[in-house]
Amino acid sequence: MLILQVPALLKFPWLIHGFSTKPGGVSDQGGEKVLNLGYTDWDTKENVLENRRRFQSALDASDLKLISLKQIHSDVIHLFDAAPTESCQGDASVTKRPGLLLGVQTADCVPILIVDPKKRAVAAIHAGWRGTLQRIVVKAIGQMQMQFKSKPADLLAAIGTSIGGCCYEVGTEVATQFQSQFAEAPEWFDEFRTGDEPNPIQWLNMMPPGHQPPPKNVLLDLRKANRAQLLGAGLRAANIFVSDLCTACRRDLLFSYRKEGPQSGRLLSAIGIRPA
Repeated sequence: MLILQVPALLKFPWLIHGFSTKPGGVSDQGGEKVLNLGYTDWDTKENVLENRRRFQSALDASDLKLISLKQIHSDVIHLFDAAPTESCQGDASVTKRPGLLLGVQTADCVPILIVDPKKRAVAAIHAGWRGTLQRIVVKAIGQMQMQFKSKPADLLAAIGTSIGGCCYEVGTEVATQFQSQFAEAPEWFDEFRTGDEPNPIQWLNMMPPGHQPPPKNVLLDLRKANRAQLLGAGLRAANIFVSDLCTACRRDLLFSYRKEGPQSGRLLSAIGIRPA
C-alpha cells in the first residue's frame, strides 16, 4: 500500500494525514485487487470497511474515528466536536478535537487538507468544479477563522491527487460561470486540442456577441483554481503543496471516474489529530 504524504506536514507529531492510492486492498476491480475506500454499486460494504481498516492502520490512525461525509458538490461545511451519530451531507469538515479523522472521497475531484499548527485545527475539503465555483475552500478557511481564530498566514494546505488540467474537459458553459465569478479564470483554462487547429480561448475575454464561435469544450485546471483561492484567502505560497499526479493519466496508481465510469473506485484523503 502506498500512502502519499507531504513532508512539511510530517514534522507535527500530533498530526495524521495521508492521500490513498489504488494498490493494497481487497476489492476486485476487473481481476485486480484494489483499495477502494468508498461505497460503490460494484463493491461490497465488507470490502470497503476492510480497506478502510487497512488504510487507517497504515496511517497509524486505527484508534481515530473516521468521518466521511455524503458528498453533494456543495459549499456545506460541518464543524465536528464529536463523531456524528448519523450520516451528514456536505463537502468539507473542520475540527480541533483529537481522535477524529476527517476524510474526503474522490475519483477526479480535488481533495484539500488544511492544518493550523498554532491552533491545532484541521480541515478536509472536497472540491469538484461546483465546489470550486462556490469557493468552498475559502469558506472552510473562514470557518476555521471563526471557530478557532485561525490566521490564514499560519495555515498549511495540501492539494492531493486529482484530474489535471491536461485531462479535465468541460463545456464552455462551465467556463462562462467561472469567468463571471473570477477575474483570473482565463488562467485556469486551456484550449481543448483535438488534433485540428487548436481553438483559441480568446472568447473568455471577448465582449458579446463575439464574432468567433466558442470551442465546444475546454480544459479546466481545478488544482490551479483552488491554489489561487488559497492564495487569495491569505495563505503563503510556500505553505501550499500541490500534487502533480493526474488521476486520469495515472490509472495504474489512482482511480478516475472520467476514465473508468461507474466501475471506478474511490480514493480517500484524510487528516486528524492524534488523541493525547
